Amino acid sequence: MTRDPRLTPARTDLAAEALRGQVEAPRYVQGHHRVVAEPVVPVRHAPFSVASLDTEALLGESVTVYDQDAEGWSWVQLEADGYVGYMPSEMLRVPVEPATHKVCAPRTFLFPGPDIKMPPLATLPFGARLSVLDGGERFLRLAAGFVFTRHAVPLDARETDVVEVATRFLGTPYLWGGRSALGLDCSGLVQTALVACGLDCPRDSDMQEKALGLPVPLDGPFQRGDLLFWPGHVALVEDPQTLLHANAFHMMVAREPLAPALARIAATTPLRSARRLAV
Repeated sequence: MTRDPRLTPARTDLAAEALRGQVEAPRYVQGHHRVVAEPVVPVRHAPFSVASLDTEALLGESVTVYDQDAEGWSWVQLEADGYVGYMPSEMLRVPVEPATHKVCAPRTFLFPGPDIKMPPLATLPFGARLSVLDGGERFLRLAAGFVFTRHAVPLDARETDVVEVATRFLGTPYLWGGRSALGLDCSGLVQTALVACGLDCPRDSDMQEKALGLPVPLDGPFQRGDLLFWPGHVALVEDPQTLLHANAFHMMVAREPLAPALARIAATTPLRSARRLAV
């Protein structure tokens, strides 16, 4: 069986121990658990700073490290969606305190103290995982600083409307491989919205097309929350007349009338499938 290299921790020189007997490799590695220590960390196709950005990992997310090189790169697999790639080793740390909360605002600041007049230490993205030590009505205290209380929710909290979550990112710049409010691609937007609602969602649009929902006729009618797929692209239907997507035409997350958008995209790539989420 052909394995998707994006989701398979196997190289010509080593593979994950869990793949022993399934893939051939000169050695197998158990791997060790680490968590992301910076707000947004690149996951690249190769261990170079100029290599293509395949996806991103957010603060507090878990990864398994299978290899580290002398140049400061770790070869990892993300726990949440199984994506495999290279990230800077210095941006990972040994887990200490378990995450208790997550950021629910598109972006929020980490302050050195419980005072909004203090210069922020960092900008934390939607979905970043936080280990809260204690908190009050105004601020939550973390080991590294303070976060505005209303910008975080318990880790098990679930949003209820995929489309509403996606609309929070309107105007966010388009970034190939991005999955934060600093930059998103089309499938990153969909994954972010679905995961916030407690729904499993793979990373890339072709994976999403195979894994999500039930088929809908290509001539519709479409309803809120439907997913439309083209080769290399995915969009959300906001309502029967409106499309919502991160796209390279506008170079941002944009809302546009459905019919003109379908016609514009069809000029170069026909609509391939439509899927309806079973929410």
